[in-house]
Amino acid sequence: QVQLVESGGGLVQAGGSLRVSCAASGRTFSLYNIGWFRRTVDQEREFVAAVGWNGGSTAYADSVKGRFTISRDNAKNTVYLQMDSLKPEDAAAYYCAADFGPKRPGKPAPPVSSREYDYWGQGTQVTVSS
Repeated sequence: QVQLVESGGGLVQAGGSLRVSCAASGRTFSLYNIGWFRRTVDQEREFVAAVGWNGGSTAYADSVKGRFTISRDNAKNTVYLQMDSLKPEDAAAYYCAADFGPKRPGKPAPPVSSREYDYWGQGTQVTVSS
């Protein structure tokens, strides 16, 4: 089991940058795939980015490729999402989520479906002004 807490959200001008963090508790953090998802009012959670538990493989939504970078620091039990060139369309509540990697054979890439993630943080709000 892992507990997740997001931080770093705030207000930023379009074109600006922001880094949100996902801090986790637990001794087995390094065994979890960590994903970032976002949600606006009346919307389902949308995949943003994910980083794998084994070797740091990453995946990105097409809408953020080239602008967002996900990384992890297992020594700090933290995953980061660096968001550059922010657009008003990026405004949302951002959630991190954890999925126990070794439950799948073959060490696949981190999943991009929210259904695959078992543990969720409470979210951090990102607002982008025009």
